[in-house]
Amino acid sequence: MIIVMKPNVPDDAVTELLARIEAKGLKPLHMPGSERVVLGALGDERVLADLALENHPYVESVKPILAPYKLVSRELHPHDTIVSIGNVGIGGSRFALIAGPCAVENETQLLASAKAAKAGGARILRGGAFKPRTSPYSFQGHGGGALELLAEVGREVDMPVVTEVLESGDVELVARHADALQVGARNMQNFALLKAIGQTRTPVILKRGMAAKVEDLLLAAEYILAEGNDQVVLCERGIRTFETATRNTLDLAAVPLLKAKSHLPVIVDPSHGTGIRSLVTPMALAGAAAGADGLMVEVHYDPAVALSDGAQSLYPAQMEALGKQLAQLLPVVGRTL
Repeated sequence: MIIVMKPNVPDDAVTELLARIEAKGLKPLHMPGSERVVLGALGDERVLADLALENHPYVESVKPILAPYKLVSRELHPHDTIVSIGNVGIGGSRFALIAGPCAVENETQLLASAKAAKAGGARILRGGAFKPRTSPYSFQGHGGGALELLAEVGREVDMPVVTEVLESGDVELVARHADALQVGARNMQNFALLKAIGQTRTPVILKRGMAAKVEDLLLAAEYILAEGNDQVVLCERGIRTFETATRNTLDLAAVPLLKAKSHLPVIVDPSHGTGIRSLVTPMALAGAAAGADGLMVEVHYDPAVALSDGAQSLYPAQMEALGKQLAQLLPVVGRTL
């Protein structure tokens, strides 16, 4: 429920209403604006109706939140949220480019790939320490040692880092080394993990599940926000369809749709969305044109020897070329790299 207060409402009236909402076992929200104070009440709709808040002398209107995802919805939060990963904002007028290798392999590989990412205009470094793989015999990542190396290289190239967390028990460990957590497609509906991340204040990039609807992604984000962490970035990374020519089907229509339904920033991962190196750059540019707030791209100093996802990783020269193309395209959509 959204409660819009009348102009010049006194602070004690706001405090009293928040206390009434909380006393009923509901979750109160306080959202002061430049012109009006807006309150929110989340919980059992029957209890909300019993409060009869529309009769309060300082309440102008009471409106239900129709979307099943309350905190994520634009109904409750009409203005765009900017998520800060280190010193990089995602969701503002400046486009956020995240790049790096699929997996952290060794210091030489990571440093060379990080420098290639930065040369291409990336401001956030990505790299996997823990790798969920379809086959149990595939490279699974180097774990804790890779986390330390990722943080070290991030400092050396002056880039905040993001890496995937697989289990709720590892959230604290990963958050100590990374500036942002990533929830991969396979874990989008791992609700225990989402709740554990929500109890931190570490930014998170939430990837769309392989068979997830847009509403499923938004409800997964709601789990994180419901625990108190509103620093969530949504990531479109392709879904499974009947098409087999590409690794996944990159659903770029989801970008403007997500931005219409939610205040959270949206980025696109064209590497996993296509799985084919030659398609990454055109789909990256298409994602930017569709209104994405950023991209997450895989780059490796030598993809031919990559331990994970070499076929979709850009070479350093391709990464640099992508950065130049983005710099030309983005002003057309009102952004800068």
